[in-house]
Amino acid sequence: MHKITTSTIAALEEMLQNSARPAPQDFLPIYFLGGATVRLVIGHLNPDFAPYLLESLAKNPIAHVEMGHDQMTIGRARPLALSGSLAKLADRMHQGGFIPGWRKEDFAWIDENGHEYFRLERSAFRTFGFRSMATHINGYTKAGNLWLGRRSETKATDPGRLDNLAAGGIGADETPWVNARRELWEEAGVPPQISDQIEPIGRIHMRRPIPGRGFHDEQLYIYDLELAENFVPTNHDGEVSSFIEISLSEAAARILADEFTGDAAFVTADFILRNTKAS
Repeated sequence: MHKITTSTIAALEEMLQNSARPAPQDFLPIYFLGGATVRLVIGHLNPDFAPYLLESLAKNPIAHVEMGHDQMTIGRARPLALSGSLAKLADRMHQGGFIPGWRKEDFAWIDENGHEYFRLERSAFRTFGFRSMATHINGYTKAGNLWLGRRSETKATDPGRLDNLAAGGIGADETPWVNARRELWEEAGVPPQISDQIEPIGRIHMRRPIPGRGFHDEQLYIYDLELAENFVPTNHDGEVSSFIEISLSEAAARILADEFTGDAAFVTADFILRNTKAS
């Protein structure tokens, strides 16, 4: 076990305790009518977006979507029909300049029972505050060091910040396991015979407002992967500019210096706390 000061451990523990922040009070709730008596809050809308949507939907309504001055309501429909309506809504928001970084990839909104209710362009999830899913893989060596990637400066989100060995949003047709192994190859060049050894650790629920944009609500599925001492990550998809191998104490210092993406900071802090003792 590595030794880190008690004050650093306390700071990391406090950070993790605040991983799931509530939506700002002025954000508009987005309700989903799951049945005759079920009315769930499934998202939160930045109030700056409301005037545009109110005017747009008043002129050109979209099936299953209603917009008021203090809330949005999404009606119950079959997943295919609901996905079509929300795609029109997202496209309209994109045309209005409220959804940057259009990815042409779909995320699925899944309820607590594992049922999928709709699919939507992944970049729209933050705009509407819908809960998405992602995998994060801690790559570590037998000596206990961590491999971290630095995000490309061309990334639409968190350019140039430190990230885990590999991480990525879980697409609509993926499981966390499939996604983790795909991201390991694309982002870090980890071949299947090594990525097969990933160890599922748990989940972190991360919620935070994105200034000027929306609300990020995501379930982070965490995996650990031990790497050989001579393994050097190699990026294949252009999303990572470089990799560094550092000690847990240096990783902790960089977290507290705000060098990480928000998600990777939580995941790395969790790894550090599971593998250290106070000094």
